[in-house]
Amino acid sequence: MSRAVIFSLAAVAALIVVPAALAVSFPARVLNALTSRAGYTIERDIAYGDLPRQKLDIYLPDTVDADTPVVVFFYGGGWNSGSRDGYLFVGQSLATTGMIVVIPDYRLYPEVVFPAFVEDAAKAVAFTRARIARPDGSTPPLFLAGHSAGAQIAALLNLDAHYLRDAGLPASAIAGMIGLSGPYDFLPLEEEIYRKTFPEAVRAASQPIAFVDGDEPPMLLLAGDADQTVRPANTTRLAAAIEAKGGSVETKIYPGIRHIDTLAALARATPWKKPDVRQQIIDFVQAHPGR
Repeated sequence: MSRAVIFSLAAVAALIVVPAALAVSFPARVLNALTSRAGYTIERDIAYGDLPRQKLDIYLPDTVDADTPVVVFFYGGGWNSGSRDGYLFVGQSLATTGMIVVIPDYRLYPEVVFPAFVEDAAKAVAFTRARIARPDGSTPPLFLAGHSAGAQIAALLNLDAHYLRDAGLPASAIAGMIGLSGPYDFLPLEEEIYRKTFPEAVRAASQPIAFVDGDEPPMLLLAGDADQTVRPANTTRLAAAIEAKGGSVETKIYPGIRHIDTLAALARATPWKKPDVRQQIIDFVQAHPGR
C-alpha cells in the first residue's frame, strides 16, 4: 500500500463524522486494514462461557515461554457496542512486543445491564489465568487493560475485589491494570441510555473510584486533555484517590489528544505522529512482574 493511500485513509478517519456508537469501530476498521499479519498467530473463537458473546481471541507472539506476560484487553463502545474482531491492530501491536494478548467479547446493553458485563469480564480473566497456568499452578504476569468503557471494566476488576473473587481469583492474580481514556468517576449520568445501562440501585457500585483502598495492583492511566467523550478529569481524580491512599499509579495526560487517539496510537502501520501509549504500556508491563 502506498504512503499516499495510507495518508488518505488517515484523512478519512479523521474527518468523517459518525454516530457516537460507531466512533471507535470506524477507525478500527481502517487501522485493521493496515495491520501486518507477521510476528504473531491468533487463536480465535475460544469459549470462556456458555453464552454467544462469551468468547475470546488470543494473540500469541512468535516466541512464547513460561514467563511471557499476558494482557487481557477490554474494548470500549459505551457498554452497548463493540466486537473483538475490531481490535486486530491492538492484538498485533502488543503481541509483537512479546506479550500474549487476550481480547474477550462480553455481553452488552440492552441484552444486559451493569454489572453483568463486568461479571463476564471477570469470567474471561479467570479462564485466561487457568489456561496460562504453569504445571505448578503459578502463572506469568497477568495484566488487565482497556479503552473507554473497557477501561472502566478493567478498573473495576482491579479495584473491586469481589468480581475476581467470585470468579475464583484472588486480587494477587493481577500484576497491574492499564487504562486508556477511561470513565472512572462518571456520575451523575446525563444520557438516558446510560441511566438504563446502570440501574439506579447499583449505580454507585459502577464507579471504580469508589473502591480505591491503596492495596490494589499498580495502575497505569493514560488520557488526552482534548477528550470530549470521557473527560480526562476521570483519570486525574482516580489517580489522586489512589495516591491519597498510598497506592501505586502512573498517570500521563497527553496535550491535544482526543478520546480515540489513545487507542489509535497502538496501531503500528500508521505513519503520523502519535502519543507514546504503546511504549508506556511496554515499560509498565516490564516494570511489574507480578505480586
